[in-house]
Amino acid sequence: MIRAIAMALLLQISVVAAAAGPQPEFGGQCAEGLATGRHVMTDCSLTWTDKDGKVYCFRDTASKTEFLKDPQQNLERARTFIAASLVQSTEEAMQNFDGNDAETVVKAHVAAQTKANGGVFALTDPLDGSPLKLAFDGIDFTRTIDGYGFFPDVKFHDSKDAQKNYLVDFWVAPANGQLQIVETRIYQAPKQQDGKWTAVTRQPIPWWWIPASEHPGHMAQKRSWEVMSVVEQNALAQAAKNGGIFKLKDDKTGKDLNLEFVDTHQPIRQLDDGHFFACTDFRTAGSKGEIYDIDFWLSEKNGKMSVDQVRVHKVPELKNGQWIQVPRYSWKDLGESKVVP
Repeated sequence: MIRAIAMALLLQISVVAAAAGPQPEFGGQCAEGLATGRHVMTDCSLTWTDKDGKVYCFRDTASKTEFLKDPQQNLERARTFIAASLVQSTEEAMQNFDGNDAETVVKAHVAAQTKANGGVFALTDPLDGSPLKLAFDGIDFTRTIDGYGFFPDVKFHDSKDAQKNYLVDFWVAPANGQLQIVETRIYQAPKQQDGKWTAVTRQPIPWWWIPASEHPGHMAQKRSWEVMSVVEQNALAQAAKNGGIFKLKDDKTGKDLNLEFVDTHQPIRQLDDGHFFACTDFRTAGSKGEIYDIDFWLSEKNGKMSVDQVRVHKVPELKNGQWIQVPRYSWKDLGESKVVP
């Protein structure tokens, strides 16, 4: 089944590539169909173009209308689903490439974007939405994950401050006989400590979101990224119902919190009562530095993970003009636990 889907997708990519204009994303499949877990091929007569100039196709007006209610989150779901569907064909196609090939693709992309943006590589920081103007320093190293692709880790610095260093991960995967960039995420970002800029690893590490597909429901032990995936899916699904806002009642103050998801921390832990335990960061809607630490308790039944409880772990307080997080409890207060690999 996966092989048939992959072949249909590659055929559609070839047809679309031969046509005039920008090449549609997802090989011309319906973006809303992918976001809801279905492969639906289209003739791309109905499209939408995002702010980056990327074109997405839809099977009909209703699907386009539904997709545009929350395009950002729907794109995340579509990318996750298509990655799982293509894992087998990707693993086979990867045999024709290596890390050096992926690095060549990334270098060419960075060079082209830098030239088009007046000498800087433009990137948006998902943590606070701020625009970054970066200067390319080189490729640090490249990871390979069979079935998913290559992940060159690229060194940049702020174009106006060489002490502010970034590491950015590029997800590169084969499609239609050549390597293409699927996604770009920040791996390390500068943080000022003791008067100096230090590169700090973002959590979660950028490639954890890739979905499991090899043996769904048959793993004897959950891996940390599986738990993290359930947490994020829960947060995004709740937010999708509320215009992008994750709503939570503070269990101590009773205050209704309007939050935006940022990321999930590592490590993931399993408590002695069997629950999985994950810490996350949420930003107060409309703010930049006002970050809440929110804890999720999850359990597994019949191979399916679900969220059982959500609590505020740390609250933001403004001190000396800066937001800091003040904890209400420690995970150690919850009893014995073990780190989930």
